Amino acid sequence: MKYIFRLFLISPFCVFSQTDISLAEKLYYQEKYTLAKPIFIEFLKENPNNLKAIEYLGDIEGKSESWDKAMFYYEKLKYLKPKEANYYYKFGGCLGMKAKECNKFKALGMIGDIKTSFEKAIELNPNHIEARWALIELYLQLPGIIGGSERKAQKYSNELMKISPVDGYLSKGYIDEYFARYKEAEKNYIKANSIGHSKNTFQKLYKLYFYKLKDLGKAKLLKNDFEKNNPS
Repeated sequence: MKYIFRLFLISPFCVFSQTDISLAEKLYYQEKYTLAKPIFIEFLKENPNNLKAIEYLGDIEGKSESWDKAMFYYEKLKYLKPKEANYYYKFGGCLGMKAKECNKFKALGMIGDIKTSFEKAIELNPNHIEARWALIELYLQLPGIIGGSERKAQKYSNELMKISPVDGYLSKGYIDEYFARYKEAEKNYIKANSIGHSKNTFQKLYKLYFYKLKDLGKAKLLKNDFEKNNPS
């Protein structure tokens, strides 16, 4: 009888907690982050190790470009669940964005941790696509003297090709475009679009035609074909 009475007292609070986090999630997906944030914070006071709430708060801080606050939450997630690849990926992403805002000397000291975070994500999840994209971007953006390398970028592009051919061709097209090899980029984007038939693959090829190759004829034909096959 005492157990039932205790359960009766506790249950309403559990229901309210679940209702609160459901409301916060709903607000989050409506992009009402300022409304969702305090609800998640209050929920965490009663549930300090709730992974979902912590991750939402990290994501909210990331969307507002509060990189230190976002990393605080992702660091906590790594501690609570050290074998979850996505937490390392998100932490590395925030660290990379913070490095962009720092002076060059401070940013140089962060490069090792950024790489390690993305590499750890891949170690934990060998099929992690986003971490490979992040490393491709990193190796393209870094000057050669501090580790930048097309060869290293291509390595991760080749890995993407085995995991997801669409991402493989998109990444190769991206690398070609970065080095102004526009005709080669076109070939890779065409292959990606022929496999993916998605808005993303269409946009990559369309923008290449429109902005880089200045081929408005091809751009128009591609757009007409996409709209024909994807009526709104």
